[in-house]
Amino acid sequence: MRIAMIGTGYVGLVSGACFADFGHDVICVDKDTSKIDALEAGRIPIFEPGLDALVASNVQAGRLAFTTDLASAVKDADAVFIAVGTPSRRGDGHADLSYVFAATREIAAALTRPTVIVTKSTVPVGTGDEVERIIREVAPGATAWVVSNPEFLREGAAIEDFKRPDRIVVGIEDEAARAVMQDIYRPLYLNQAPLLFVGRRTSELIKYAANAFLAVKITFINEIADLCEAAGADVQQVARGIGLDNRIGAKFLHAGPGYGGSCFPKDTLALLKTADDHETPLQIVEATVRVNDARKRAMGRKVIKAMGGDVRGKTVGVLGLTFKPNTDDMRDAPSLALIQTLEDAGAKVRAFDPEGHEQARPMLPNVELAADPYAVADGADALVIVTEWNAFRALDLKRIAGLLATPILVDLRNVYPPEEARRAGLSYTGIGRADALDS
Repeated sequence: MRIAMIGTGYVGLVSGACFADFGHDVICVDKDTSKIDALEAGRIPIFEPGLDALVASNVQAGRLAFTTDLASAVKDADAVFIAVGTPSRRGDGHADLSYVFAATREIAAALTRPTVIVTKSTVPVGTGDEVERIIREVAPGATAWVVSNPEFLREGAAIEDFKRPDRIVVGIEDEAARAVMQDIYRPLYLNQAPLLFVGRRTSELIKYAANAFLAVKITFINEIADLCEAAGADVQQVARGIGLDNRIGAKFLHAGPGYGGSCFPKDTLALLKTADDHETPLQIVEATVRVNDARKRAMGRKVIKAMGGDVRGKTVGVLGLTFKPNTDDMRDAPSLALIQTLEDAGAKVRAFDPEGHEQARPMLPNVELAADPYAVADGADALVIVTEWNAFRALDLKRIAGLLATPILVDLRNVYPPEEARRAGLSYTGIGRADALDS
């Protein structure tokens, strides 16, 4: 199959490279000339484990190419995927669909043959209808079918998720599109990946409902963690106890400083706006967004409390800036609000992240970025683990205790057992465990 992928951001680049690896001929399109030049030179603009090698091998095999010329990519394509950004619109939280609709107009103008137009971007219910209307307006004589095919990729594990998915959701309104989508995903049949064909609006809502539900799970266990601290229970054991129930499941039940990233914050807001538009308020999702926003600053106050209640003039070391490990994504990362809370209280912040420094610099201009975890700890008045990178899981805690001016460790991911930290000479504060609080 010949595929044009419009957009070389996270979703577009991963999807394009994986489709090429399936054996399809893929052209990835982007308006940003510098990005295309970098990709053609073998430089990957995002950090995703394994993506650089995947791109390189498929470029070398002649199955993957990059261009700024949308029309040339579209004219011979069997399917055109729209994978442009849909950020939260400033002011009201709605998904900004301007990039989707602009791409649609360009695609419609370039159509020369029967083509399936696939929205891979995360879009609100009814977007496919508008995409179809635009195509009919711009190219009334064109034969085109509009399909919804949302992505369910976890940053840091995107290639594995794409090649071994839990499910592939395809929203169609025309049976003619079914055969094309089946051919595109045929390489996954050996893995018995469920190919779920539904209506287009249903497909669009599945994506938002899935992300909102996962955000609810994260926020639920974070509130349970607060109760555990107050009541003398252990949130990790509570999470295991409920996660072994297969109706609940163990994933997304790890207490921490709140969710962030490119998906959950914007998708929960967009879902709420869609619900408002249809006069069906989603009160559970509303509470989730409110509680998660508050939690990030609350974690800053937790650090201040662990340091005796006053951090003015003190240095706080922060390990981990990205919203999760194995990515360089800083969007809505919990570290941002936590650090802002510390700086508002008069603290100086020094930090290290294995991949996040480049994105963090403009967002955290007053933070000193260090070379490694031990440089962060050297002379600091406390050390805080914010992101659970593997590089932070086996630190020499005795060395950390010796480097710190005050041996305080605040572990917001429960990476270390409290007794191990205390044996190393550290005053330890964790999440959701009464025995993990030295206060």
